[in-house]
Amino acid sequence: MSLPGRVSHWYLQRQTQRESNARSYPRRIPIAMREAKGIYVKDADGNLYLDCLAGAGTLALGHNHPVVLEAMQRVLNENLPLHTLDLTTPIKDQFVEELFASLPPAFARNAKIQFCGPSGADAVEAAVKLVKTATGRRSLLSFQGGYHGMTHGALSLTGNLAPKTEVAGLMADVHFLPYPYHYRCPFGFGGEVGYSVASRYIEHLLDDPESGIIPPAGMILEIVQGEGGVIPAPDHWMRQIRRMTRDRAIPLIVDEIQTGWGRTGKLYAFEHSGIIPDVVLLSKAIGGSLPLSVVLYNQDLDTWAPGAHAGTFRGNQLAMAAGIATLGYIQENHLSEHAAAMGKRLMSHLYQIQSEFPCMGDIRGRGLMIGVEMVNLEASADRRGCYPAHSGLAKAIQQECVHRGLIVEIGGRWGSVVRFLPPLIVTAAQIDQIAEIFHAAVKAAQQQMLSVVEFAEVG
Repeated sequence: MSLPGRVSHWYLQRQTQRESNARSYPRRIPIAMREAKGIYVKDADGNLYLDCLAGAGTLALGHNHPVVLEAMQRVLNENLPLHTLDLTTPIKDQFVEELFASLPPAFARNAKIQFCGPSGADAVEAAVKLVKTATGRRSLLSFQGGYHGMTHGALSLTGNLAPKTEVAGLMADVHFLPYPYHYRCPFGFGGEVGYSVASRYIEHLLDDPESGIIPPAGMILEIVQGEGGVIPAPDHWMRQIRRMTRDRAIPLIVDEIQTGWGRTGKLYAFEHSGIIPDVVLLSKAIGGSLPLSVVLYNQDLDTWAPGAHAGTFRGNQLAMAAGIATLGYIQENHLSEHAAAMGKRLMSHLYQIQSEFPCMGDIRGRGLMIGVEMVNLEASADRRGCYPAHSGLAKAIQQECVHRGLIVEIGGRWGSVVRFLPPLIVTAAQIDQIAEIFHAAVKAAQQQMLSVVEFAEVG
């Protein structure tokens, strides 16, 4: 299909004239969305797409799922309060009850919850204040490649340099550690050796009296780095990190904003390794498509004063009702296990495509959180045989996917990773269709790249 269509073009032009230069998705996905149901969206010109972005992972049950709509409608029909600040309600009580019941008992039995402003970034900000208050310390440890949001403190904890470059005076005393990235190991080893070196490096740093880093108030990480390129942390590495932080009384903050509620094949990504964090951050899926974010934490950290963190819209009752319905549906229909199975099915397809197109340098992920790192085979490989990232090819593939009716995102270092985040309700037939479209898109994009090279050589 030719994009943008005539009607979408009209809306996009108006958006360009009126909206901030900071807008991002319309630049890569040139459509105006008009209808949405399940995994499908339809644009203003009537074109149909498979949505493998799903609100950056927010839409666990896809667009306008019946159980979510029914829950929202019930709130509206019964004149229940929609805005309550942090006053309690029966819906809020039920949301907390069911959320705690979904957590591993070892975490839930000692947990407290803080409702935050509607974005995941606000949960990050709250967590920073929480651990600083509880420990009396000021430094924080984060990880290279991590993404924790765009507000001032959250951005300070984010690895991506691009949005930070023009912003002066970010939060001080943030220190970045190497993340276990098999394909592009920061130590040049990869595999188990790379993971082991990363663990030893971090432990040495924590114990070195001349590391330059004062005892930290907390450590924050993603179990699967999302925006950083869909990089899953090995389970045994996570257990080492938990041991190190526990032994040194460093609160471990696990950012589950994108991974929470079944995305990785477990209800919570930290369950894969069996660890119990001190703090868990949730947003996106928990509101059933509506804005909601919370911080869950060990009650020993609950030393801050009343009003120490607030937010006008932390009492979004409609989101809580939608969240209750979403969590119930995920659990009743075993969607975590379904996500694991569908993720394996998509990965299998991707490996087959990779055998034809080795420009797909690395395929990785967990559950329905999958990334394909595109590489430049025309450049020189490093000593481990890994080729440089190819952001141009990744962008071309994304465009070819959209033109064929498949919405995917790109991310990772140099924007070289094509990302798949379909709703958890995706079927096996839809997975096969997604793979088929992606296959055609890779073929077309690579041909496009080759044509550019051949033209340049002729010129």
